[in-house]
Amino acid sequence: MGPRSVPQPALERMVAFGAHPVVVGVVPDQDPLVVRTAVSLARATGAPLHLAYVDTSRYTVEERPDGSVLHAAVDPDAPDDAWQDTERGLRSALGKLLRDDAVGWDLHYLAGRPDRALTHLARAVDAAVIVVGTRAPGAGNRFREAMEGSVAAHLAHHQHRPVLTVPLTVVDWKEIRAPWAG
Repeated sequence: MGPRSVPQPALERMVAFGAHPVVVGVVPDQDPLVVRTAVSLARATGAPLHLAYVDTSRYTVEERPDGSVLHAAVDPDAPDDAWQDTERGLRSALGKLLRDDAVGWDLHYLAGRPDRALTHLARAVDAAVIVVGTRAPGAGNRFREAMEGSVAAHLAHHQHRPVLTVPLTVVDWKEIRAPWAG
């Protein structure tokens, strides 16, 4: 058995931006800049938005052709309906944020690894691009990113669609202590 062939980015695999969906990774209390950036792109291309929250405390039981998933709690002792409160809260917050926009949108509640879940949804809806924000500031988030890696980086290296990363904080170049930073 030879090595498995992984489909590579190529012109024939490119999904044109015009009218093809924009998939957006969202989290509770996220900076609205991520969604507003995706709305701007969707408006410019005439595309619908597919907002997606990936619950890492749940795992995917079944991936469905429409991009939705059947999921279950990783912790067997956790209440199995607690996720519904998170979904309601997200739907309400996003509804308020998007109420004045003439862009169609839907929220998908996914489970497991964010990069894999967003990739599955993007394939299912034939998205042209995936939009994600950078990790929120703070030592805990920097540690988690060091351990788990960046969702944007994982997406950029493991699927063929472009990934638009919305910066939520920036660091002054003068503060970077790296060999190439004189």
